[in-house]
Amino acid sequence: MNANHMVRRLWWEREDLAYRNGRLFFGNRDLLKFVQSAGTPVYVYNSERIKDNLARLAANLKGAGLKFKIFYALKANRYLPLVTYLKLLGQCGVDVCSPAELTQALQVGFRQNEITYTGTSVANEDLDCLQRYPAVKVNCDAISTIKRFGARCAGRTIGIRINPRLGAGYNEALRYAGAKPTKFGIYQERFQEALDMARAYNLRVKTLHFHIGSGYLTPDIAILDDILKRCHWFLERGSDIDTLDIGGGLGVPLIEGQGPLDLARWSETIAGHARQKKLTIHLEPGDFLVKDAGVLIVQVNTVEDKGNTKFIGVNGGFNIHNAAAYYDVPFIVAPLEQDKSDTRQKITVAGNINEAIDLLAEDILLPPIQEGDYLALLNVGGYGSANSSNHCMRGTFSEYLIVN
Repeated sequence: MNANHMVRRLWWEREDLAYRNGRLFFGNRDLLKFVQSAGTPVYVYNSERIKDNLARLAANLKGAGLKFKIFYALKANRYLPLVTYLKLLGQCGVDVCSPAELTQALQVGFRQNEITYTGTSVANEDLDCLQRYPAVKVNCDAISTIKRFGARCAGRTIGIRINPRLGAGYNEALRYAGAKPTKFGIYQERFQEALDMARAYNLRVKTLHFHIGSGYLTPDIAILDDILKRCHWFLERGSDIDTLDIGGGLGVPLIEGQGPLDLARWSETIAGHARQKKLTIHLEPGDFLVKDAGVLIVQVNTVEDKGNTKFIGVNGGFNIHNAAAYYDVPFIVAPLEQDKSDTRQKITVAGNINEAIDLLAEDILLPPIQEGDYLALLNVGGYGSANSSNHCMRGTFSEYLIVN
């Protein structure tokens, strides 16, 4: 890598994702060469980045002196080779939220005691399924669920998901608790009722669970600390609780100027509360493990000025990844071939779905783009393929996991 390139290094570049001699490399793969055989749209995941994310998370939790267990949130990305890779690493369990996800986790090889089930609006059919797997850890987020689960599985151990009335995430749409009531968890005023219902069926409440949102970063650690303080009220009333499940939601930087989550400070914040009660910590990272380990490559098919906007039309839309359209979460857009000039133009990247919201990026600055060029959307490893649809019958894409 020459000195000139080092000076112009982009804010999102890192060792495994960077331009080399004007071509974008990911996981030691030249992505332009890759798509010439793989075609587009295509998701590419880097196993080494996933492994690194998991290792950094575990190292910081261990460094804070915590007893912990990590459960990968399968809903973030259920691509079978990726999930199999995580199983083979042997460093985490898996969190599921439906019978189909539970079946996949078992088929991949996760044992029952390596699986947590954290669902919402849980149907009787879900509970009938869970009845067949007595070692799966079940987190109940409604009193109704506790009652119906208890009727089927009296004597089992459960977790209770609470709503702490406080949340954090990339934006309001991704905060799972706050001033506005949400469907998730049991509120403080009904917690004793939940405990009584569990007791009526001889269910042992061993875990207190919460999940505050998706995409919180270092400035939000103060909110996490406040939520952990609120947990003490619940812990005092659940005398048998020995595990605190803090859910997932850890974020990654999406725009220039954002820093990565300070995992040391985050871990110490959790430890400051867990030590008081000698709690085991469970957590369910999904997006954090896979988000920045994935890129989505699309090809430009249309370049045209419309009104005062230059639209770059590509062969993939919000049905393949809906983060920008549904959640206002921005993509980083990177051409596979780097323009060495300083010319930049304001463009909007539009998908190929017949809906006005199908914009993948708005008013961003990029070098001149031509029809036939390839663009990589970064930070797409989570909630992309897993959330995809066949809208307009344009749901065809491929996925690859890079394993070195």
